[in-house]
Amino acid sequence: MPHPQAPSPGQRPGVRKYVVASLVGNALEWYDFFLYATASAVVFGHLFFPAGTDPLVGTMGAFAGFAVGFAARPLGGIIFGHIGDKLGRKQSLVMTLTIMGISTMLMGLLPTYAQVGVLAPALLILLRILQGIAAGGEWGAAF
Repeated sequence: MPHPQAPSPGQRPGVRKYVVASLVGNALEWYDFFLYATASAVVFGHLFFPAGTDPLVGTMGAFAGFAVGFAARPLGGIIFGHIGDKLGRKQSLVMTLTIMGISTMLMGLLPTYAQVGVLAPALLILLRILQGIAAGGEWGAAF
């Protein structure tokens, strides 16, 4: 007969805590992606492309930045899978959440095309790549 305080088969102590943390982290990261998609459709075409650009071209350019975030996800899985193996899944998860949060915050602080020219969309794409890496890494860290 098993000891009454022993974990049940298939369960380890603290698993629930990690599942909840992963769920919250994943929800936050998808929320960040949702916010970017909404901003792409509404304002990014006007902010990160030259004045006078066809609105369709500006919106499609903003959505191309959205696609870059998804394309970077496998790279994040590889990078943070390795980090998780070396430093632990918890450390990896904290890193991905931090990268996602900082990238999202910096997007809100980006200058517009009118202020810095081509640097504005380049920085936006760089931050989208970081978000994609973080989102892909979160999956590896969570599981």
